[in-house]
Amino acid sequence: MMRRLLLAFTLCLGLIAPTAWAHEVRPGYLEVRELGADRYAFVWKVPAKGEYRLGLHVRLPAECTGAPDTGSFAGGAFIERWTGTCRGGLTGRRIDVDGLSATMTDVLVRVERLDGTTQTARLTPDTTWFEVAAVPGRFDVAKTYFMLGVEHILLGIDHLLFVLGLLFLVRSWRRLVATVTAITVAHSITLAAATLGLVRLPQAPIEAVIALSVMFVAAEILRGAQGKPGLAARAPWVVAFVFGLLHGFGFAGALREVGLPQVDVPLALLFFNVGVEAGQLVFIAAVMGLLSLVTRLMRTPETAEHGPWRTEALVRTPVAYLIGGTAAFWVVQRVAAFWA
Repeated sequence: MMRRLLLAFTLCLGLIAPTAWAHEVRPGYLEVRELGADRYAFVWKVPAKGEYRLGLHVRLPAECTGAPDTGSFAGGAFIERWTGTCRGGLTGRRIDVDGLSATMTDVLVRVERLDGTTQTARLTPDTTWFEVAAVPGRFDVAKTYFMLGVEHILLGIDHLLFVLGLLFLVRSWRRLVATVTAITVAHSITLAAATLGLVRLPQAPIEAVIALSVMFVAAEILRGAQGKPGLAARAPWVVAFVFGLLHGFGFAGALREVGLPQVDVPLALLFFNVGVEAGQLVFIAAVMGLLSLVTRLMRTPETAEHGPWRTEALVRTPVAYLIGGTAAFWVVQRVAAFWA
């Protein structure tokens, strides 16, 4: 019975580690910039893989003329740019994204007016259109970037596996809080610095080293299981802070893909980071809840005394191999992409 429960727990964790996702998941992006009376410039980025792009298309109001003549593949997206005229302007009118309802992708929209104010919106398969507002709201900016942060962390499987590995190196709630706080502080620093252009690093090597950091944590779990705890086991908050700095660059790369509103940069950056943290806490709560559930089902005097931490000791070796094997694949995949 115990082995079956442990196998079920490990399989549940395995479901969160598909190799196709990691930080490669990015939403579509539509930028609408007002150029003058009834004149607009459009930038449309559609998620792409190689020479394949998603079948998403912008549908402007009937009063608009102008369409893209051509497009190009760049940075994991198919990009179209064009200028057009919308008789009477776009205020109060609706812009749709055809094909979005048949996908699992979101689209971030940014409308920039002549006075520099912006409107942002997040479209989903359930909400495939938005109305251009007369007056932008700061609440809309906060909501959009908060949801973008939550989405990015919950789809960023490499970061989640890194956090999961750290959880398996922690032995108490007090150390868990310190570890999570260290991750928060660290990636907040580099996320802000990289997004604001204070520090610039190439994204491809960053993604490869992030995968290496996940492998490192998996190796530390195995060392601890053999009675040879390393630095990550003795001081997980130190490792969390150092590698959290690195993961912040990964978050910044995704955020740069969709852009920031020029007027509300601090607000958007703050709520993107809050969204990342909210998603991270949801993941931690889910893992600890699953550990507690398995512990209850395996209840003995020993497990009752140590709670979820006892279950953690029983499943950490298979989980470490799962994390390490997935990360090793990512390392090979991402390094190979340097010469692709």
